[in-house]
Amino acid sequence: MRETEKHDGFLARIKRLLLRAFPERQVVLRTDGRVSFVTLSHRLQLGLVGVLFIFGSWTAYTSVSYALHDKIIESKDGKIASARLAYRSLLMEVATYQQKFTSITRDLEENHSMMLGLVQQNAGLQQNLKVVSAQLQSTEKEREGVRNAREALRGQLSEVEEKLLAINSHNYALKDNLNTVEGDLQQVLGERNEALFESSRMRRQIASLENRLVNLETAEIEAVQQLKDSTISNNENMQRVIQLAGFDIEKLLAADGGVLKGQGGPFIPAKDDGVAGSKLKVTLSELDQHLLQSEALQDVMSKLPLASPLTSYRVTSQFGKRRDPVNNKWAAHYGLDMASPLKTSVYVAAPGKVVKAGWKGKYGRFIEIDHGSGIRTRYGHLYKILVKKGQQVKFRDKIGLLGSSGRSTGAHLHYEIAFKGRNLNPVKFFKAGQYVFQE
Repeated sequence: MRETEKHDGFLARIKRLLLRAFPERQVVLRTDGRVSFVTLSHRLQLGLVGVLFIFGSWTAYTSVSYALHDKIIESKDGKIASARLAYRSLLMEVATYQQKFTSITRDLEENHSMMLGLVQQNAGLQQNLKVVSAQLQSTEKEREGVRNAREALRGQLSEVEEKLLAINSHNYALKDNLNTVEGDLQQVLGERNEALFESSRMRRQIASLENRLVNLETAEIEAVQQLKDSTISNNENMQRVIQLAGFDIEKLLAADGGVLKGQGGPFIPAKDDGVAGSKLKVTLSELDQHLLQSEALQDVMSKLPLASPLTSYRVTSQFGKRRDPVNNKWAAHYGLDMASPLKTSVYVAAPGKVVKAGWKGKYGRFIEIDHGSGIRTRYGHLYKILVKKGQQVKFRDKIGLLGSSGRSTGAHLHYEIAFKGRNLNPVKFFKAGQYVFQE
């Protein structure tokens, strides 16, 4: 009972203290000459104090949480440091791969030298062909002389046969005077035997000359056939390289002037007339067609940019559709981004003429080279340009230094290859170049 009274007395005292601390108050508001009152009751004041107390408690709680948040951030920083160590390890592996790629590029250059040697060997074969053609012309003259001699011998044989016929007629006329003209008859018989012997000797000589012509033609046909097979093999290899680069061979040859085809007339199947040299003429005609095609293909091959413009690089953006590196939106990419250290040497991929050299908008410092036959290469984001417009450049000439000018996120080379205004994938040209070096 006493404890209950004590408890009630304690509550009463607290209530009196709260009433003293928070008595009912009135707020006077005066607007346009009118006076109004807002009454703040005891309970409303207690509610406001409670709200303020709750807000202060929340503020204290958030301050403590913020202090603990720093410790969480320190833990995260430790994880980030571990990730950085892993990233540096990856960079070291990338450097190792770059060294391997440099070695592969050096091997490709050596193979390119071998290809140049094969081209020189082909030039030697063409020179040998010219020598063989000259020999064939000389042989043709000899054959013409043999034909003339054979015709002369046939004429002489005809004259001898006519004489024999005349002698036989004369013998018939002299039969009645056989006793008186026996001596003349013996002389005529001797002349006839001599004429027959001479005729037989001439026939043997003609047969020997014809055999020699046949043997000579056979040897020449074999030599020309070997040249023809070698030329066909070289042509097929060059056509394979052009197809690997993504070109239509007929369109590319047409852009370069093509192989001359100004021929026509009705089709009449050829027949062997039996004249010596007819087969050789056919074989030479076929060889001439393949050589014309070989010259056209070699001229086109010399204009193809099959080598890389950088000695060592890493592809950072492929040809085709990609995410834009600046705004991260999907966009078309008509070239190949090749990353390498700043100021790395940039080389021309094939001989040609510089048609543009200077600043070009978002490409930055820019070079465009015309290689002929509608083929052009373009080099963007350069640090420095080392050639001028109109300058003739040779294969692997140094034309600039790699940079990050224009719309770029870092040091790299933007490399394009175009045929008649249509951009092609440079990676296909690199693969075709590897095929050439392997050959």
